[in-house]
Amino acid sequence: MLRQALFIARTDLRSMLRQRETLVWVFVMPFLFFYFIGTVTGGGGGVGPNLDQTVRLRVEGPREGGVVQAQLFDALRAANFELELEGDEVEEPTTKRRLVLPTDYGAHANLTESVLAGEPVTLRFVREGDGNAADLEKLRLSRAVYGVLADLVVLKADGVDVSPAAFTALHDAPRNLTLAVEAAGKRKVIPNGYSQTIPGTMVMFTMMILLTSGAIALVTERQQGLLRRLAATPIPRGAVVAGKWLGKMALAVVQLAFAMAAGTLVFGMDWGEHLGAVALVLFAWAAFNASLAIVLANAVRSEAQMSGVGVISTLLLAALGGCWWPIEITPSWMQSLARFLPTGATMDAMHQLVNFGNPPSAALGAVLALGAGALALGWLGARGFRYQ
Repeated sequence: MLRQALFIARTDLRSMLRQRETLVWVFVMPFLFFYFIGTVTGGGGGVGPNLDQTVRLRVEGPREGGVVQAQLFDALRAANFELELEGDEVEEPTTKRRLVLPTDYGAHANLTESVLAGEPVTLRFVREGDGNAADLEKLRLSRAVYGVLADLVVLKADGVDVSPAAFTALHDAPRNLTLAVEAAGKRKVIPNGYSQTIPGTMVMFTMMILLTSGAIALVTERQQGLLRRLAATPIPRGAVVAGKWLGKMALAVVQLAFAMAAGTLVFGMDWGEHLGAVALVLFAWAAFNASLAIVLANAVRSEAQMSGVGVISTLLLAALGGCWWPIEITPSWMQSLARFLPTGATMDAMHQLVNFGNPPSAALGAVLALGAGALALGWLGARGFRYQ
C-alpha cells in the first residue's frame, strides 16, 4: 500500500510541476515578493533600514566654507552620505534629501568664521517621505553635525587653534572611554523587512499553491474521469487518498525548501538557532494545507469554484493571520482573532523561533494544533473522497 501511495505521489508531483502556472507560483512569485515587499518594509535583517547603505545628499549653499565646513562634509561622508555639492556635474541630481546651508553670515565671511565667533548657524535638512529610513537618515546627519560640534568644544577647552591638523590629531588621540554594546535580553522589536516578509510569504504561498494548483489538479482528474480509471485498478482507496495527500505535501516541501534557500542565500535571512523547529512548524503547516486541499477538492464541483475558494481563503487568512504585516501593529481584536487562525498560529510560531529567539517549546502549541488539524481534515478528506 505504501509503495502504491508513493507511486501516485510521484506521478502527481511530476504532473503538477509540468504546469507553467505552478512553476511560476512555486519558484518565481515568492522570490519577487521577498524582494519587493521586503525592500519596501525595511530590508536588511528585519530590524530596520540598512545602517551601512550609502545615500545621496544634495548640499545647497556655498561649496567652500572653511575648515569647520570641510570637517562637516567629512563627517557626513563617514556617515555614509554621498554628497552632491554646488558645481558638481551630476547626471540626475537628487531631490529626495537636501542639506541647506546658510548663504548669508552677516559680518562673517563663511560658516567657519561665524561658528568660531560664537554666532548661531542653522542647517536645514529637507527629505521627501517619512518612516524608519527617514528617521535613520536624520539621526545619521545629526550625529555628524554634533560630532563636529563636540570636536570644536574639545579644541576650545584645550586652547588649540582650529585647523585641519588639530582635527586630525584629535581624531587620532587614544580613547580613554569606550562603549561595549550587548543585548540586554531577547529581542522584542516588531519584525519588519525580510524577517517579516519571508516567513509571511512562505506561509501564504504554501496555502495558495496547495489550495489552487494542488486542489485543482484533483478536481480536474475527477472531471476527466482519471479518478474513475484509478478506481478500476487494484489500488485500494486508502492508498489513493494517501498518494494524493503525499503529492501535495511533496509540492509544498519543494516550494518551502526553495523559499528557505532563496531567503538565506539571496536575502541573508537568519533562521535563528532552532532551524529544526522552524522546519517542523513549516512541515505541520504544509500537512494542514495538504489535508485542507483534499477536503475542499471533494466539496467543489468545478475548477473555477476551486480557484475562487482557494484564492479568497488564502488572501483572507493571510491578511488576518499576519502574513502581510506584523500582527502586532493591528487592532487588539485582530490580534486576538489571529490566535485562533491557522495562519496566525503559524506566523506566531515562526516569529517566536526566528525573530524573538525563544526555545522550540514556544512553537509546540502551534505544531500540535496544526498537526491535529491536519489529522482531522485528513480523516474528513478520506471519508468524503469521491472518484466522480
